[in-house]
Amino acid sequence: MDLEQRDAIAVEFGKIASEAGAAIMTIRASDKGATLKSDGTPVSQADIEAERLIQAQLAWMLPGMVVIAEESFTADYDVPVPERFLLVDPLDGTREYLSGQADFTVNIALIEAGCPIAGAICAPAMDLIYLGGSRAFRAELSTDGIFAPESLTAIEARTVPRSGMRAAASRSHLDPQTEQFLREQPVSELRPAGSSLKFCLIACGEADVYPRFGPTMEWDTAAGHAVLTAAGGCVLALDGSPLRYGKKDIGFKNNGFVAWGRRPSG
Repeated sequence: MDLEQRDAIAVEFGKIASEAGAAIMTIRASDKGATLKSDGTPVSQADIEAERLIQAQLAWMLPGMVVIAEESFTADYDVPVPERFLLVDPLDGTREYLSGQADFTVNIALIEAGCPIAGAICAPAMDLIYLGGSRAFRAELSTDGIFAPESLTAIEARTVPRSGMRAAASRSHLDPQTEQFLREQPVSELRPAGSSLKFCLIACGEADVYPRFGPTMEWDTAAGHAVLTAAGGCVLALDGSPLRYGKKDIGFKNNGFVAWGRRPSG
């Protein structure tokens, strides 16, 4: 897929993600809370409705393409994974959403040969959207929560300043292994954030590294990975290889990674 196509797809993902984000904000005022799924994670009315909207829009945009989405995924998934497929998290950061915080997102990504090549992240409560194709962009949403492509501004990961790294870390997953990693790096500031926004902080040059040693799902990271890669960064598995997608044999799980604004040397 050429670079122009990737950018066009990212823009269309942005439109869909912003529509889902607007729906989430409408539902939020009357959402009665969440139920627990079999894995112990919460699911709200907004998760379900946002995924339904996204699935319908993607079926029209990319008919026949396999979509692996959080709320419709089942552990007994046994469909062959094609070279190109879609990963969707309709509401990343459900706990933040339910607790009244703003750092939750809608994530949509296109995977090709194990790599995220286009993605969109909408943060509806923050009126922000991030796109990644051949390049990375950010835009503010309009007052009605809708994304206007003409408002896009290019973003780029920064070179680490002499004063030291700024680390982005999960507010709810700051485990001992993460704390040890951060002590071993020249980190001068820690910026906690929820959801896939940690990738966006690095892509915008507002942070330099995001370590995550606990398990995540591919739909949690794919869109952020696409945005960060387009901004000049990278996401590496714990063995130093690029994080890959389509890991059906382990249930589409990630076994830890480190996201960097600039690839580490050595």
